[in-house]
Amino acid sequence: MEKKIVAGIIGLEFGRAHLEGALAYGAEIGLICDCDEKALKFAGEKYDIPEEKWTLDYHDIINNKEINAVSIGIPDQLHKQVAIEMLEAGKHVLCEKPLALTKEDVAEIVQAAKKSGCVFMVGQICRFTPSFVKTKELIESGALGELYFVESEYAHDYMNIVSNKQNWRSDDARHGVIGGGCHAVDLLRWLAGDPEEVFAYGTHKLLPTVSYDDSTIAIMKFPNDIAGKVYVSTGCKRDYTMRTVIYGTKGTVICDNTSPTMQVFTIGEDGLAHDPEIIELEVNNHNFVKEFEVFADSIVNGTPCPTPAEEGAKTVAACIAIVESATTGKIVKPDYSFCE
Repeated sequence: MEKKIVAGIIGLEFGRAHLEGALAYGAEIGLICDCDEKALKFAGEKYDIPEEKWTLDYHDIINNKEINAVSIGIPDQLHKQVAIEMLEAGKHVLCEKPLALTKEDVAEIVQAAKKSGCVFMVGQICRFTPSFVKTKELIESGALGELYFVESEYAHDYMNIVSNKQNWRSDDARHGVIGGGCHAVDLLRWLAGDPEEVFAYGTHKLLPTVSYDDSTIAIMKFPNDIAGKVYVSTGCKRDYTMRTVIYGTKGTVICDNTSPTMQVFTIGEDGLAHDPEIIELEVNNHNFVKEFEVFADSIVNGTPCPTPAEEGAKTVAACIAIVESATTGKIVKPDYSFCE
């Protein structure tokens, strides 16, 4: 096992949060990288990274023998190439979600991760969000009884983002369900298992600058006779949220990733649901500090990685099934064959 973490951070727009996670963990920063000189300079100065550790070329990270862990926070479309090159260079990798946008790219990353023997972790951040972590604990403790219906949503207005066609989120290849909705899909996979069937319907009334549906609802069949629903809107007129409701035979949880409280309904001795317990939480909807800590622990201590490439692949597979169903109008069974 590695004795310490020497990190390379690629992508300093969203990846600045990964840099903060690495610094909070106590990792040594080997290099920070971005193709945008302004972004590189801003991050370097903000986090007191000496200029000799700035680079515009990610190949410098590949060639730096001291760097053993790499965080990839670049546009989704570029994940495959950079992730595979890092794995082939023997680097442990923390890659932003979604793992990739197509079955082919996902499959190549999964195989490269296996071949490398390195830790590969996909940044499915909802698994570190306090309210969702608490929900998982309640499910596993039996407090909610047997689950029968689960739902989550990814509501995020992209209007200002995609009005700039140069923005990477404007790329029509990055369907809103795969690029953003993967958060809600992965959360329900984590709580209820891999969906077995999907039926979805989409509409396109909000974002004229993209070709894909900007509002999609998916009904999903999960193992153990659990029904589910995911709603994705990338053009909704409201604050960002991932409102989530988990229904069990003994109780219900209502929570999201942006509120300081969650509600837990449980039944009393009379078999009826009483007033909810209000649980106070840290909001921390992008808990990169915990995420990097878990990544580093897998490297240094060999603890199992909770979101290896195969997990990220299954989430993409479920998202692809949603898009396919909304396009064809048919029930789709997710194809997980490329995820192993």
